[in-house]
Amino acid sequence: MQTGYSSFSADEMAALRTEAGISKAWPFEEARKLIARYPQGFPAAGVVFETGYGPSGLPHIGTFGEVVRTTMVRNAFTLLCPGIPTRLIAFSDDMDGMRKVPPHLPNQDMLTAALGQPLTSVPDPFGTHASFGAHNNARLMAFLDGFGFDYEFLSSTDCYRSGRFDATLLRILEHYQAVTDVILPTLGPDRRATYSPFLPLCPRTGRVLQVPITAHDATAGTVSYTDPETGESVTVPVTGGACKLQWKPDWAMRWVALGIDYEMSGKDLIDSVTLASRIVRVLGERPPEGFNYELFLDEGGQKISKTKGNGLTIEDWLRYAEPESLALYMYQQPRQAKKLHLGVIPRAVEDYEKFAAAFPAQPAKERLGNPAFHIHGGAPPSNDRPVSFGLLLHLVAVVGSSDPAMLRAYLKRYAPDCDPVADPKLSAMVDHAIAFHHDHIAPTLHRRAPTGIERQALAALDQWLAANPTADAEAIQFEIYETGKRFGFDPLRAWFAALYETLLGSPQGPRMGTFIALYGIGETRALIASALEKVPA
Repeated sequence: MQTGYSSFSADEMAALRTEAGISKAWPFEEARKLIARYPQGFPAAGVVFETGYGPSGLPHIGTFGEVVRTTMVRNAFTLLCPGIPTRLIAFSDDMDGMRKVPPHLPNQDMLTAALGQPLTSVPDPFGTHASFGAHNNARLMAFLDGFGFDYEFLSSTDCYRSGRFDATLLRILEHYQAVTDVILPTLGPDRRATYSPFLPLCPRTGRVLQVPITAHDATAGTVSYTDPETGESVTVPVTGGACKLQWKPDWAMRWVALGIDYEMSGKDLIDSVTLASRIVRVLGERPPEGFNYELFLDEGGQKISKTKGNGLTIEDWLRYAEPESLALYMYQQPRQAKKLHLGVIPRAVEDYEKFAAAFPAQPAKERLGNPAFHIHGGAPPSNDRPVSFGLLLHLVAVVGSSDPAMLRAYLKRYAPDCDPVADPKLSAMVDHAIAFHHDHIAPTLHRRAPTGIERQALAALDQWLAANPTADAEAIQFEIYETGKRFGFDPLRAWFAALYETLLGSPQGPRMGTFIALYGIGETRALIASALEKVPA
């Protein structure tokens, strides 16, 4: 999805960099936090960004949102600090124990027998990968690759077992009581009595155990506990994958061990970020920069919940629109709660088209505030479409056809220079419009009969169209206005509402002059005739 800055000249880059230093676009505000983080200069390894992923389920629209937003900040930083290396780590918490079996998965008995095992030790119910964790990790990487993200994948299991986390785990052990004291005030009495930052992996069963730690030895690098099934005392090292951490200390440990400079997270994790940051400071390190984005709401304004099933999947969005429109939705107002439902898709598509079309003529300051710049990490690709998505939706509705070839023929007649077949974006827009209309618009359409003065105005418009068979969109639009004024519609928007409701079957509609030019004057006259044949109830 990112095109980079290679399309800009040296002078353009200089102007952009100057404006970026003061731009109010939120990715630049976030990037400037990273510059302030290193007043004495950046480390040789550069700056490290991270996004986290829980592989007990498949990647979803929130996964996309977090990665695309983080990538926007990364690209903004690259513009401000050319030559400073950056990395984006996509981290999978795949060493977590499986606490419950998702009901939609096959081989339920096999999975039930593996409860408590790290996700990378649970058998893959689909039989395609070495483990359930590996299966979902592969889905995550395919998901990110499909959008062209630049990232480095890291597995929690690999990091624990390879020893990559060992040094930091030993530091946690050295500060055992201080780390525990950070967490204890947030727990209830029963949980406080048994809490430990470390979760041993049972040598007998391989399960991740939540058991009281009876002893900890920083010199030996071990913790001890009582096996809940056998009653025996067991001592295990905290290194080498023999233990893992509870997730808040784990998050802090990962920040330190991987040298994370920036990670954003949802508003629901504000308290967790605060606690993890305190643990990082206990270890004498500095927590990463970042911000907490707001969560999504459903159409009724309720918090989206996987349990309720009131959310919108990324598959839903991509059935009806290109990923750039979803990236725009994620860019806009990330700190405000937004409704995420099918109804926002057409607007997002049209807004993206407008931003991309405006970009080439904009000066540097406006370009940096243009969402298309952040969606593409630079100049957006050419977006010269002959029609908007909304107009195309109305064409599909009136034509009443799900045949892409027929719709592409309308586009070709309206705009002979376009190529609705060879242009992949335009071709995809046709397919998306057909799908969205079929699934969500067609069931709602109802063309009512015109009444009173509406019938006279429609008949007059029909006569004008008959006398002007080659009129262009602007001439048609002018005549529509004049017809509404001549027949005394007050307010004038009542005339346009009548056109939408009698000809299109919708309470809202496109710019009618453009629509008639696209649909065809002869076809529109037939539409008017059909409307006039209807008798008001």
